[in-house]
Amino acid sequence: MADHRNVIVQFGTSRFLQAHVDLFASEAAAAGKAVPPIVVVQTTRDPSRAGRAAAFGAAEGYPVRIRGRGADGALIEHETQVRSIVRGLHAADDWTDLCAMFERSATYVVSNTGDAGYQVAEDDRVSTLLQTDEPPRSFPAMLLVLLHRRWRSGEAPVTLMPCELLQGNGDTLKAVVTDLAQSVGAEPSFLAWLHDDCIWVNSLVDRIVSEPIDPVGAVAEPYALWAVADQPGLVMPFTHPDVVLTNDLARYERLKLYILNLGHSWLAQRWIDSGRPEGRFVRDAVADAATLSALERVYAEEVVPGFAAHGMADPARTYVAETLARFANPFLDHRLADIADHHLDKLRKRIGGFLSWVDSAATAPPLPELDAIMSRADAPVA
Repeated sequence: MADHRNVIVQFGTSRFLQAHVDLFASEAAAAGKAVPPIVVVQTTRDPSRAGRAAAFGAAEGYPVRIRGRGADGALIEHETQVRSIVRGLHAADDWTDLCAMFERSATYVVSNTGDAGYQVAEDDRVSTLLQTDEPPRSFPAMLLVLLHRRWRSGEAPVTLMPCELLQGNGDTLKAVVTDLAQSVGAEPSFLAWLHDDCIWVNSLVDRIVSEPIDPVGAVAEPYALWAVADQPGLVMPFTHPDVVLTNDLARYERLKLYILNLGHSWLAQRWIDSGRPEGRFVRDAVADAATLSALERVYAEEVVPGFAAHGMADPARTYVAETLARFANPFLDHRLADIADHHLDKLRKRIGGFLSWVDSAATAPPLPELDAIMSRADAPVA
């Protein structure tokens, strides 16, 4: 790898990042914008992904196929080569190289490490963590050690932009890393650098990436969003039409949770009520005229009025149209049975949360169908 002094270090090799941040960076560079190169780090020891790190960085890039329908219903199918990644590293095997690169060149950190990504391995909770030359086992410990090495080298602070699907993902990662640093006896001046000088960014990511292309590549829907919470001192690594810098991240979180996710759980409830037929996808559900009509009625008569009570009628209508197009994607195998996992918890967060939010408005509209769903869900079991 050339001696880049401004690098995005990406933790996670997921197909989601390949068709999201990495694709955005590639498209921005192709449009003539200055974009830092990306170095991808595989953090897990999963043997099924053993060849993925090595496949990154090929001069020809890797393919991302965009397949689905736009908000106007038009079919979209095209393929592009992503060339934003210059190298792939495996944390366990390439730790020395990773440390040297991070100390010298890391200016941004991006991550998408899965549901368990922020968990700290007990093996990493040792007082010698910051003195050892061995790679830690868990992502937060790796990040802590790398940040400590960069601080010790006197290089500039880092901007961290996690993409895990957690509300307040930047704040959460900061708390996990800071807590670990305190527990292993990090220097007070380093803790201050972590807290005050590094920038930890909250964001919301939204794109359905339906399948991988081996060894590297992905198939994704047309819709994409990276909503990033603005804060003092934040300089974005690049600009792109699907990257939104906002002072109101909660607005985007509510649209996704109370329209897209609420609609998913509404469809799952209808599927449960119909006897859980095998092999049903979201696209099958909205292909049924009666189901689509009923969902459109809920959106038009309850969901949009609920958003209107908070002054968000227009963005809600736009997002509903985009959501219905996404649900009808003929290439997306999104199983209703998967959506129905942990169904009651999802109903309480998505529909129950929406009802509570609407009820907090000065003038709350009636929401009879959504109220009825939650009343049934919360009814005592006989």
